[in-house]
Amino acid sequence: MKKVSVIILLALSLLLSSCANAGIKNLENVDKPSIGDVEHVEEEKDIDSNETDEESNKIDYEKIKPNENGKVMILMYHGIGEEESEWVRTFENFKKDLQTLYDKGYRLLSLRDYINNNINIEAGYTPVVITFDDGLLNQFNLIEEGGETRIDPNCAVGVLEDFYKDHPDFGRAASFFVYYPVPFRQKELIKDKFDFLIENGYEIGNHGYNHENLGKVSIEEVQESLSKNARQTKEILGDYIVESLALPYGAAPKGDGYKYVISGSFEGFNYFHKAVLKVGSNPAPSPNSIDFDPQRLPRVRASEMKVQGTGIYDYLKYFENNPDKKYVSDGDPNTVTIPESEISNIDIERLEMSNKKLITYNLESNKKADEN
Repeated sequence: MKKVSVIILLALSLLLSSCANAGIKNLENVDKPSIGDVEHVEEEKDIDSNETDEESNKIDYEKIKPNENGKVMILMYHGIGEEESEWVRTFENFKKDLQTLYDKGYRLLSLRDYINNNINIEAGYTPVVITFDDGLLNQFNLIEEGGETRIDPNCAVGVLEDFYKDHPDFGRAASFFVYYPVPFRQKELIKDKFDFLIENGYEIGNHGYNHENLGKVSIEEVQESLSKNARQTKEILGDYIVESLALPYGAAPKGDGYKYVISGSFEGFNYFHKAVLKVGSNPAPSPNSIDFDPQRLPRVRASEMKVQGTGIYDYLKYFENNPDKKYVSDGDPNTVTIPESEISNIDIERLEMSNKKLITYNLESNKKADEN
């Protein structure tokens, strides 16, 4: 009789164990929160034997402190030359800028990826956008050497390309806002330069046809200038569509006329700028922010002369002293991770349209819980 009881107990034990395992498997198949739902995570949770690989690879919030609603620097460059001036950066100083950004944890992001909220950089790093106005020869110069044409190592593109070879994890991106009739100042090489830029992850943007001051001409002339620029670029590149504008002199029509720097038409050719960049003097909002306006984007002067405390090194120092104010990536382009305190500053509707999941965390509550 005792033997029968033991057998029954063993059978019951196996049955219960099987049910428990089935329950674990079913839990693994429970639907995750839908897009647009807010997921709150707690830091420093123990990993048990039933945790999935995805769960075990979660980032260290205490160490990284991701904030994907922080500010992003859009750096504004003009000339790259041999002598430093208000609107010219020397080759050496431009190289110094890139090295400093790299060493301080910044990684290149294209303007297009920024405005489309396609930010795919390693967890713990901060995106930075580089722009050049005017399409000068010292930005992109091709030289003949030994019967071959190559990029001048002392022009902006040459410096960027060399830095990318040595630091591939820094990224490869920049936007060049050109005007006509001869962007980059080598007429016979315009198409070669444009092709190289587009094939290697760079962007060509609008800077007016003849660098017109758009705040001092008629609305008809605004549309003519911007339309002719976009049409000329399209004629050179075929199917390329100009999607961004850097306002010449930072000037635009006032009031309702501003809409014509965004879109308009001339002689049957329509233009539309997803991004409009001002001269500005401060970092831009995250594309997740309620303050984000892609058609009124401020930039940071990439200079150390006459910047009145608003240049690249001023803001690098500011972000060192205020790390909670800058954009810090969570490493996953499909999620937007922010401190819980930032929730009211998020544009939830835009976030839902971008098919990204919002994740919040609160390190302070964890610290208080540990103290108690």
